[in-house]
Amino acid sequence: MSTTEPRRTISLLRVPPIRDYGAPEWFERLPGWLSTGGVLVVLLAISGFIRVHYLDGQYWSDEANTVGIASHSFFSIPGILWQGGGAPLYFFLLHFWIDGFGASEIATHALSVLIGLVSIPVGMWLGWSLFGRRAGFMLALLLAFNAFFTRYAEETRMYELMALLGLLATGGFLHAFVYRRRRYLWLFGVSLVLMVYTDAWGFFFWAAAAVALGVVACLGEDRRGLLLDGLLCFGGALIAYVPWLPTLIHQALHATAPWHFVPLLGANVPRQLLGSDRVDAVLALAVVAGLIPLFGGRARRSPEVVSVWALVVISVTALALSAIVSLAAPTWVARYFGPIVAPLLLLAALACTRSGIFGLVAVVVSCVFLANPASFIPTYKSDMRDVAAEVQGDLHRDDLVIVAQPEQAALAWYYLPGGLRYATMLGPDSHPSYMDWDGALGKLQRADPSVVLAGLVSSLAPGQHLLFIRPLTEGVKQWHQPWSQLVRRRAAQWSAALADDPALEPVPGGLAPHYYRGSCCVSSSAMVFTKR
Repeated sequence: MSTTEPRRTISLLRVPPIRDYGAPEWFERLPGWLSTGGVLVVLLAISGFIRVHYLDGQYWSDEANTVGIASHSFFSIPGILWQGGGAPLYFFLLHFWIDGFGASEIATHALSVLIGLVSIPVGMWLGWSLFGRRAGFMLALLLAFNAFFTRYAEETRMYELMALLGLLATGGFLHAFVYRRRRYLWLFGVSLVLMVYTDAWGFFFWAAAAVALGVVACLGEDRRGLLLDGLLCFGGALIAYVPWLPTLIHQALHATAPWHFVPLLGANVPRQLLGSDRVDAVLALAVVAGLIPLFGGRARRSPEVVSVWALVVISVTALALSAIVSLAAPTWVARYFGPIVAPLLLLAALACTRSGIFGLVAVVVSCVFLANPASFIPTYKSDMRDVAAEVQGDLHRDDLVIVAQPEQAALAWYYLPGGLRYATMLGPDSHPSYMDWDGALGKLQRADPSVVLAGLVSSLAPGQHLLFIRPLTEGVKQWHQPWSQLVRRRAAQWSAALADDPALEPVPGGLAPHYYRGSCCVSSSAMVFTKR
């Protein structure tokens, strides 16, 4: 009795397995190409419907600067980025897109939508090839409703491309280093190169993947082969980046950071990657239910377990590195975290695949939470389009537009009629289509408002108009950094000086906006003056 009774007790306390599920019989009878293609078509249609709700939404300053840079000739873009900041790949892609489809909000946002939709079949192939057919469907479903891809489908920026490249790089990493399918080394290496040429944040993914490779090597048997292949991919990416390295160094040493959000432990962890705390909680429960059984017995060194470790290490390390660097440079912003959307969703897809009916419910509930994009997408990013529409009737060729917040000059240039002259508080602006960040803070500190304003007013002939666009600075969070503080103070000085200038007279009704709706990113007010 003493030897058999404990065994009987343990068997009675054993937790029953989670109930599994299967596809309907009619679905299983369909040819593979038809069932897979049908699921993809449905997911693409639903995702496309969700993500085109705000396709014609107004730009904010970063988007206008991006369009302005991409609108220049192909070979001039690298030189502009030397001063304007950023990496070239997305600007090159947008340049050709604008040549083919135009530079309207709908046209440029459509590029982001397209990139996001491409991630769905890529994700299905990736999940299927790594963890099986069910995982492929799970990952495709999660990608179709993912909040990050939905939110930035309406932005003309590189965030969707970074997320797609993160998906390809993560898949290539797992195939090449965990499952040792060496034919995928090229996929990982090329994706890594494209990622760092899209945004410098890609180096956080580069470093995180290098740490993950060390973990995989410790858990694997072919350590020498893993390290050699890793040296080939990681070293090759660095060598390929050498031509752009001088530009990155120049940007890091000379560019002005207009904002800087220091991460607060426990208070500032980005929630926009998966959508909300509710989605995080539901998928976290599925991860616990589906992955904990993997870590028992002989399965501890299986490819699935090693994949879990790799995905966790990539995600955590990339976030940790960004948080550390953010103490000195502004990198802790959710929109830059696109590359780690892939490892998080891959982890969730694998867990939901292994947790049976509970995992299916978790995915469906998460998608329901994300089906309404208005709950996490800003519908009004800037009021500059409204301001421009209200004042353009008072403006004529060679009139002067003064933009108090220099980085908004590109936004005004995009929405106002052509033929106008532009200036900022730095002085006349010969290239209003993009912002020159080289030493901008020092230039603004040295720009005497009375001297600069006097020169601009004297350039007007009697009867010409001057449009002054001033940022609305009622918010606190965005106006406490050195650059934004100085812009806020100088904008108030310029506004008072223009109102007191005897050579200028306000145009009746030349105020905008008449109705302020409250934008999420950039808000402005404008006044039109006439030269006496």
